[in-house]
Amino acid sequence: MAQAAVGKSEAKTTVSPAAVRDAALTLFAERGYHGTALSQIAAELKIRTPSLYNHMRAKQDLLRDIVADTTEQVWADYEQAVEGVDDVAERLRNATRVYALRHATHRREALIVNRDIASLEEPARGEVLELRRRHAQAIKDLIEEGVKAGRFHEESSTLAAFGILEMCVSIARWFREDGPLSADEVAEKYSEYALRVAGLT
Repeated sequence: MAQAAVGKSEAKTTVSPAAVRDAALTLFAERGYHGTALSQIAAELKIRTPSLYNHMRAKQDLLRDIVADTTEQVWADYEQAVEGVDDVAERLRNATRVYALRHATHRREALIVNRDIASLEEPARGEVLELRRRHAQAIKDLIEEGVKAGRFHEESSTLAAFGILEMCVSIARWFREDGPLSADEVAEKYSEYALRVAGLT
């Protein structure tokens, strides 16, 4: 009787690949990739573990999709933020604002990307790391361009770029929607901090 009851209950549960991904996002963010079992994802969705395979191939695929999609979106955010902006200081401000905003509004994804990337299998890990390096280099290049143009005076572009990116990454760990500042307000503040780090003249 117990098995029949479980089956009947599961039959009424509507599950989609998007729901599986959302459950994985929550649990990976809370417990880490290795700390999350497929059985826990299934329990979150109120289905049996074997039923997960109707909506996914493997736990590794869930991680790969989350990390790759997030990293690609970060780069797309950057390109859109700087496109058509002549002033290098405004480009750095815009690039920092969108990066900070993503970490405030997509906290689960940010926590997973920055903690569990080492758990990705190749070639996905190498592809993601290369895209992250491209983003970091782009921020560094903005600072160097600003120094050459006389807009910034921080000569250690590598350290400045690292500081800007890391302070944005930290937002995912502390930001709360019910806090004193909204996500937009935090992003705006951090964009101002980035200009100070770069040594805006």
